Amino acid sequence: MQTFGIFSTNFDHEYLTKHYIYINEKDEVREDIKISLDDLKKLLKKKSKNIAGTIFLYNPAISPVGYDANTPLLEQGFEFSNDFHELNFNDIINLFSKAIRDGYRGKLIEIKYLFNLNKADIEPTPILEELDSDLDRYSSKQLTRYDKNLNYQDYLTMGLNGKFVYFGSGHKYDRHHKEIISYARNISTQAVKLGKEIYFTHDNNYDPDECINLAYFLSPLAAGKIKERRINAFKNAFRTNPPTIQKLA
Repeated sequence: MQTFGIFSTNFDHEYLTKHYIYINEKDEVREDIKISLDDLKKLLKKKSKNIAGTIFLYNPAISPVGYDANTPLLEQGFEFSNDFHELNFNDIINLFSKAIRDGYRGKLIEIKYLFNLNKADIEPTPILEELDSDLDRYSSKQLTRYDKNLNYQDYLTMGLNGKFVYFGSGHKYDRHHKEIISYARNISTQAVKLGKEIYFTHDNNYDPDECINLAYFLSPLAAGKIKERRINAFKNAFRTNPPTIQKLA
């Protein structure tokens, strides 16, 4: 598998504004047939044909090949050119590479985020207070701390390519972050309005329809005792194309 993205920056904040994974086809000895950046751009010219679907996550923490994710890219001398770069693998991409295989070969999957801010461990931090405050001002002409266009999904004009949307964007929203909760719900309900099939992992707390209404979508990754169960549920979801809804065992 390969993964590609475009990074942007504004006021010292860094964002991953476009992100795709490519599920490689195999050659006669079962080795991945790699694609170039030019190949990627050719595939993106026919999105309806080449994009299988979309996976929604919370926020990215990833770096281009040749850079690391532990230091801001600006400090590493990265040039923000609005061009695609091949990306390093992180924990979630490693999971994708093991789980999303047959049935998706030769296809792209778009990765979207609730927040494009490219920063690890923003939950729980004061950043969430800033995001919640931003979303309260999002539809107004007021200034926001994080770039309106680079950080947030405008759900009313949001484009979704492919036949499905898999939500792994999380479910533990602090009740006092009302704007974040509303924002996450608006994205999932808009995906339904756009006619997309919605898939995710849930547990005994809510049935599938309630999950969509509440934006209650378990992340593929977790710590502790639940870790392997989440991973296995994600793998099971992507055994087929399109994926399936999974109830946590």
